[in-house]
Amino acid sequence: MKIVVVGELNVDVILAGTGVMPEWNREKLIDSFDVVLGSSSAITACALASLGAEVHFVSVVGEDDFGRFCLRELDRMQVNTEHVLRKADLKTGVTLSFSTPRDRGLLTYPGSIPLLAPEHLPAGLLAEADHVHFGSYFLQDGMRPHWETLFAGLRAEGATTSFDTGWDVRGLWYREQIDRLLPHTDLFIPSEEEMMHIYGAESVKEAARGLPAGVHTVVVKCGKRGAMLFTREQAPELVSSFQVAPVDTTGAGDAFNAGLIYAYRSGLRGRELVRFANASGAISTLGIGGTGSLPTLEKVNAMLEEA
Repeated sequence: MKIVVVGELNVDVILAGTGVMPEWNREKLIDSFDVVLGSSSAITACALASLGAEVHFVSVVGEDDFGRFCLRELDRMQVNTEHVLRKADLKTGVTLSFSTPRDRGLLTYPGSIPLLAPEHLPAGLLAEADHVHFGSYFLQDGMRPHWETLFAGLRAEGATTSFDTGWDVRGLWYREQIDRLLPHTDLFIPSEEEMMHIYGAESVKEAARGLPAGVHTVVVKCGKRGAMLFTREQAPELVSSFQVAPVDTTGAGDAFNAGLIYAYRSGLRGRELVRFANASGAISTLGIGGTGSLPTLEKVNAMLEEA
């Protein structure tokens, strides 16, 4: 299973505890502080490699300490970084994550994050891919106008495709562009809030009624409730999450993405597809950072069997 992830790279600086939100003119103490590999695309890539896929990463980073840290971490987690461009005139992006056991808030310095462009994509590698994924649709400014053409070409050659939108910090949501991309996308994986904002709806089911003709599989991440599956063949279904005691929810959705992609490429469909992804996401919450507790086939299968 050869998977190419085309995406952003940044470090996550995670501030964790029960009272991590800053207050003006006040100093507060927190429980822990960690610098870890960040970015939706990179965490998904690492989780896919941990599950057993052959993963290649395509990105742009600065030739700086944070960029070198990202590359070392990807290499350590068996993700191929041959096609990550290093540029001396760039600063690598940084995300501050204020994390509690229940949720997290993010502040991001973009740096190199939005600068990946079509000229950086290795045509030979993409031609060999079984599946191509990207994350952070709204942050990848250099690629956003080009995903439709790229995905259409990949699917015409027999590859499958997926993407996760992430949050739109500008509040534009790009519904028309996303609607044009969806017929070329095998797996669309937004969160509940993202889905509702894209389609201007009060609920996920209402949002789903606005999906364009030709859409394939849509799986909406609903946090601790699980994930909702929409396909052309069956009625919407909420697949419940696995009950765990989370340490840090950073990157859980990205590990969910990896589980969904791996299960889809392995032939799972319907409820079993989403249960595999739910287990992958749940395992991710048991460590600090998006890669602190990566899913493996052994861990996922054990969770599925125990449920």
